[in-house]
Formats: sequence, structure tokens, C-alpha cells
Amino acid sequence: MAGEKPGLLRRMFGGGAEPAEDTVADEAREAEAPAPPPALADAPPTAPDEPESRGGWFQRLRRGLSRSSGALSGSISSLFTQRKLDAATLEEFEDALIQADLGVDTAGAVTEALRKGRFGKELSEDEVKGILAAEVEKALAPVAKPLVLGGRKPEVILVVGVNGTGKTTTIGKLAAKFRDDGKTVMLAAGDTFRAAAIEQLKIWGQRTGAPVVARDIGADAAGLAFDALERARAEGVDVLLIDTAGRLQNRTELMAELEKIVRVLKKQDPQAPHHVLLTLDATTGQNALSQVEIFGRIAGVTGLVMTKLDGTARGGILVAIAARYGLPVHFIGIGEGIDDLEPFAANDFARAIAGLA
Repeated sequence: MAGEKPGLLRRMFGGGAEPAEDTVADEAREAEAPAPPPALADAPPTAPDEPESRGGWFQRLRRGLSRSSGALSGSISSLFTQRKLDAATLEEFEDALIQADLGVDTAGAVTEALRKGRFGKELSEDEVKGILAAEVEKALAPVAKPLVLGGRKPEVILVVGVNGTGKTTTIGKLAAKFRDDGKTVMLAAGDTFRAAAIEQLKIWGQRTGAPVVARDIGADAAGLAFDALERARAEGVDVLLIDTAGRLQNRTELMAELEKIVRVLKKQDPQAPHHVLLTLDATTGQNALSQVEIFGRIAGVTGLVMTKLDGTARGGILVAIAARYGLPVHFIGIGEGIDDLEPFAANDFARAIAGLA
């Protein structure tokens, strides 16, 4: 690829290497720190939010991706204003795209699209943003897939991820969506390490009318999952959503416990879990790549949910993940409300990250 920076690429795309020691230390402290009370720990509102128009959701998405789109818009403005397109400009813009976490493949596709038929010409900012949005959408469109239930009873959905990525909140929002679709739902409080997580899931159960299978703090999570599936079958529940403890992807003993949960579920149903959703914090950046790789290998991740798309989000990483792993992206979350989870739309995301209205 023209303009490739070996040092930069090695630092940013180290083949799924483990996160830096300071990142691991920060995550470990977060995982060990006591959680706030359930009422303050992103608990659901007392009543569902008013339905939001698609336009309103897109504006929130634009604000959520403002960090990424702002950096890219600044680069576009400085590089392309009153300047003819040349090799140096393309190289600098490719670097800017990589630094925005879009990934090497997408950065190369964008610069190649700019080069074709436009070399030596002046381009407006809107032209560049339009090409950027088109190439990002090409990368994302194949993975923008809804979460489709297969008609099994129960349909078992296991939700995994590192600590603090919004697993429990995502489960509550999914429970509300399934309920609104006329499905019966059961929740399993598989995060047996944190009392606050168990209580938080019970609150979501109350809000959504879903029974919650829970045990005392420190109980065996795999045994709880087994019991939950047994009960869900006996009661004819449509969907069983299983929460899990947050775990660092480089902690072998914690990942072994997750593997055990999957193994125990398969003893009752060889096809279970039918869906394994990995929640990714949009503020994480490059570390999300190793999370996808390792959780995919251990738990058999079938789809992604990107959470915490707010003004600090580094949403470009979703483009790099799509290009590298091709996993379906089912939902994105902006905010903590019960309705703040939307099906992933490639066109909306691409336009928002490119800074287009």
C-alpha cells in the first residue's frame, strides 16, 4: 500500500496482540472495584422513553461519533482545501484514516477511490466526505444484520464481554425489544461475582416483566446457566438471555470459566447457546480487536453490539473489526434508556462518521 508506515501499523495493528500492560492494569482495577448501587449503575428508567424518530436517532448518532468525525473533518479541511490531489495528500489522508481506527484495508480503499479519476484535481470537502462515507458503507454493509431468532424454544442468547462494556444494560434493552415483539423472556444473572450486577438484572426483569434466575454471590455461573436453561424449557419461554461476568480477554482462568458455561449449556442442547453476543465499548479503540479475536475463539461469538456511542466514542474501530472479522453487527447503543438500542444501519453509521448530514 502506498504510504504505509511500518512503525505506525505495527503499533496499531499488531495482529491481535494482548493490550498494553497499563491498559490491562486499568481494566483489572475496574473489574475489582466495587460497583455503584443498582439504582446508579445504569439502571433502566421507571418508564419506557417516548419513541424517537429516525431523524432524531441519527442526530444522536452523529453526536456520538463526533470525536471521530471531527478529527476526520479537520484532516479533510486541512489537506484538501485549495490543494490539488497528489501522492503526498493521499499518504497523509491515509495516515489520518488509520489513526481514526478505520483500519488499513478501509484506509487503502478510501484513498484508492479518491485517486481514481481525480488525481491532480481539486476536491471539495463534501466530495471527499462523500467518498469516505461510500467506502465505509461498503465495509459495513455486509455485517449490518438483524438478530434473527430461529424459532427454538427457548432461544438461548449468551452475552459476553470485558467489564464495563454494558452487558447487563444491553440484556435489559434486548428483553424490552423481545417483549414488545410478543416474546416471553427469561433472564439469567450469570455475573455471580458482583451483587450489584445481580440486583441490576432483577430491576430490568421487573421493568420488562421477565423472570430472573439468580443465585447468591459467588455461585457457580455454569451451574446457574444450566438451571436457567432447564427452567426456561420447563416454562416454555421463547428467549433466555444469560448475563456473564466481565472478564479480561487475557485472563486465562476467567476465559476458562466462560468456556465452561458454553460447555455446560451444550450438555442440554448441543446447539446452545444459539447466539453469543459480544458487547464492545465504543470508547475502547484498538483493544476491541483483541477482544473480538479471543472471545470469538473461546465462546464462539456470533454477533456484536457496540455500546456507549457518545461524544468520547472511537467508532472507527467498528469499521476495522468489520473488515477483519466479518462478524454481524446487530445493534448499537447510545445512552442508558430502555429504548436506546437500535438495529445497526451501515448507511447511517457511515454518514455520521464522515460528518455528513
